[in-house]
Amino acid sequence: MSKKFNRRTVIKSAGVAGMIGLAGCSGTSGGGNGDATGTEGGMTSTESEMGRTLKQGVLLPLTGDLGSLGKPIRDGAILPAAQLEGETSYTIDIREEDTETNPQAGISAANSLINNGYPAITGPASSGVNLQVTRNAMIPNQTVGCSPSSTSPAVTDLDDDDYIFRTAPSDALQGQVIAQVGNERIGADDAATMYVNNSYGQALSQSFASSFEEQGGSVKQQVAFQKEQSSYSSQLEEALNDSPQMLVVIGYPASGVQLFRDYYNDFDNGTPIVVTDGLISNDLPDNVDNDMQNVTGTAPKASGPGRDAFDQLYNQEYGRSPGVFNAHAYDATAVSLLANIYGGENSGTAVRDNMRRAANPEGEEFGPDSLVEAIEAAAAGDDVNYQGASSAVDFDDNGDMKAVSYSIYEVQDRDFNAVDTVQFGG
Repeated sequence: MSKKFNRRTVIKSAGVAGMIGLAGCSGTSGGGNGDATGTEGGMTSTESEMGRTLKQGVLLPLTGDLGSLGKPIRDGAILPAAQLEGETSYTIDIREEDTETNPQAGISAANSLINNGYPAITGPASSGVNLQVTRNAMIPNQTVGCSPSSTSPAVTDLDDDDYIFRTAPSDALQGQVIAQVGNERIGADDAATMYVNNSYGQALSQSFASSFEEQGGSVKQQVAFQKEQSSYSSQLEEALNDSPQMLVVIGYPASGVQLFRDYYNDFDNGTPIVVTDGLISNDLPDNVDNDMQNVTGTAPKASGPGRDAFDQLYNQEYGRSPGVFNAHAYDATAVSLLANIYGGENSGTAVRDNMRRAANPEGEEFGPDSLVEAIEAAAAGDDVNYQGASSAVDFDDNGDMKAVSYSIYEVQDRDFNAVDTVQFGG
């Protein structure tokens, strides 16, 4: 794409279009089934001639413990709307809601989207929020959820009637990656973990422990902690008891700042530390005010065929390079919009039934640099094989990715820099 996008375009797409969508849904109720116009067949005669409105919700943490990571992920999720504006006959109506990194706020925000006729939602982000939102809002209301960053293995086993997808991989794999880092890069024989006390932290800590022990290591203790506490000294003391050769920390940036300040102030003895995706933020070392040179990180990697094109689009729009899960959010929105076109209406069931048609082989390959052409092909009824920025975006029967890769990071000059890749599937 040669078109240059700007922030005003995104705001118009995400804000003004969302307001138009709200105005059009007065008197509409129920889950994400049916266009909010209330007209026969889900579109007006004008829409049928000029192209209808595609409604897409975005439900991510813009505030709370995950807010610093959630905003750039949101930027990836709304980028397709700016890219498509004025380039097709469709109107893209994206409405954003904030989970506040809180399950109850997430459920309320999801219900707002559902009640206003949004059939599919990019999000939520964290598994602690995603699992509750999907069980209490999306699944009962037959609304598609496609999370760019919910990695809990429990997502795979949801009784979801095929409404829940994700472009992020399961932490069942990330646990193996952390164990490999500990074994091969650090050379640790034993370890301890500190994990945020929710489904994300619990599952990933256990996944690492199982994989590490299978590789011959031992895990001395797994210590839970609550989000956004004023001190983590007691938890650090417990985790570092008996001098583990490696400490794995699983959490989010707002909590991580205090946790690492406490570590470097009172407990720093050079123990190698491995952090997971929720803590990989280039703001973290500066906020902690430490070089953090003993820290290694692991996170799902954006390594799809369309990665370079997406990076260019994202940088043109926001003036910075994309971060963790930004590409996954772009892909979640792009596939949902293509599925909406195939479905022919703003219906959760129609979108669900066409997610794999939009993403999986067969069909002509399209990616971020040809999203306009993919939209046109889908509108013509042609088969599309969307090749994403984060991966090839092939969904398995559970709505998980068939092939994924992970980056291994080191902190250099107070930035997380990718130094290696581990691949699964493909």
